[in-house]
Amino acid sequence: MTTTHKIQSKHRAARAVALASALCCAAFAHAQTGEGVTLYGLADVGITSTSGLKAGRVTQVASGIMEGSRWGMKGTEDLGGGYKAIFTLEARVELDTGSNKSTPVSGGQLSDRYSKANLLGLPSSIPGLPIPTQDFLDRLVPGLAAQKFGVNVGPYGDRFFDRQAFVGLITPVGAVLAGRMYTPAFETNAMFDIMETQSGLAAGQIVTFPSILEIRQSNAIAYRIAKDGFAGSLMYALGDRGETANDSSRMIAFNASYKANGFAVGLGHNATKNEAGKDSLKSTVIGASMTTGPHKFSGMAIQITDDNPSNMGDIEDAVFGATGSRGLAQSIRGTYAEALKQDGRLYHIGYRYTTGPHTISVAYNTFNDKRPYNADVDSYGAAYTYALSKRTDLNAVLVRYDNGDKGQVAPGGNGYIGGVTASAGTDSTAIQLGIRHRF
Repeated sequence: MTTTHKIQSKHRAARAVALASALCCAAFAHAQTGEGVTLYGLADVGITSTSGLKAGRVTQVASGIMEGSRWGMKGTEDLGGGYKAIFTLEARVELDTGSNKSTPVSGGQLSDRYSKANLLGLPSSIPGLPIPTQDFLDRLVPGLAAQKFGVNVGPYGDRFFDRQAFVGLITPVGAVLAGRMYTPAFETNAMFDIMETQSGLAAGQIVTFPSILEIRQSNAIAYRIAKDGFAGSLMYALGDRGETANDSSRMIAFNASYKANGFAVGLGHNATKNEAGKDSLKSTVIGASMTTGPHKFSGMAIQITDDNPSNMGDIEDAVFGATGSRGLAQSIRGTYAEALKQDGRLYHIGYRYTTGPHTISVAYNTFNDKRPYNADVDSYGAAYTYALSKRTDLNAVLVRYDNGDKGQVAPGGNGYIGGVTASAGTDSTAIQLGIRHRF
């Protein structure tokens, strides 16, 4: 980077800090004057100890054990006649580092399925590649692990308001929102996961690479309605790259749920197209729950398919940058496109008991990988929360991941990915202890 570019980068960073400071001050001032703007957030941090990794047992400070740490601003203005204007701006923050993106516990490692030449179906040597194929993959994989194939990582992990950024209008017949929002299928998943996506015991934690469910979507327009126990939403989105002329990525998604007398049932569906406009990741979630007194029971199933994985151009560009051969880059891109296809079902069952300040949750999750590689994985465990107050609690989680012969998943938390174990078939146990404060 030239001296001029360094100076420009510093100026851009300074402007970003100044903007953030101005926004914070403005939000605080509005909150004090009662103009309908609220500054809010959540701080969650603790100690985790995870076994089965290439480095053995790893113990570290981690942000986002139960929920991802964040701060944000939200506001509303009553326009009269049943109409309201609303907005939300919400940013991620990692309490262990102060950053807004995280690194998996296993670092820049991918599972054997995506890092071993023989499992990818690649020969030990490739014409035009000056080094053995496996040596080349060893150099390539850490870069791929940092691409957009996981949560909170990659080139899209440094957006300032990464979690949510939208404005909307509430009307007597529903709300219309535009910006970056949670997807309908993810909302259904959060509704019927007994952990509400919290900790390494959450259902979605056992399949994080490639992701089986789009959590949030940028460039989205959504319609939402809630009435007499019924709630539903419809979303159309261009996706993270949908603003570029040569990108045809899209998402159409919806959900619907009904709650009455302690019983709830719901359905959510996300359907995406990749940057070439081909049908890509489809996720369908169905769930039900029953609450009676201090007891809550919940069950959920998720169907996942993806015949045309997205962002394969990132892999082609990475290989081309390393080799200078477009033909070789396209060949390896095709290999990964085949490996990253998805076909599987995830099942979840959970129970929660709450009495006074004590909450105890237990859950069992299983992923049936229907691809030929058959990377099945199960998880089970317990979580305990002790509420010190309405805003602050202590949390303890013990979770076990049983990987099948070809499964290779390590537990993470709500705000970070566990990554992968040392090798296919290696199991992992995580102990997670933390404190969570809401403001």
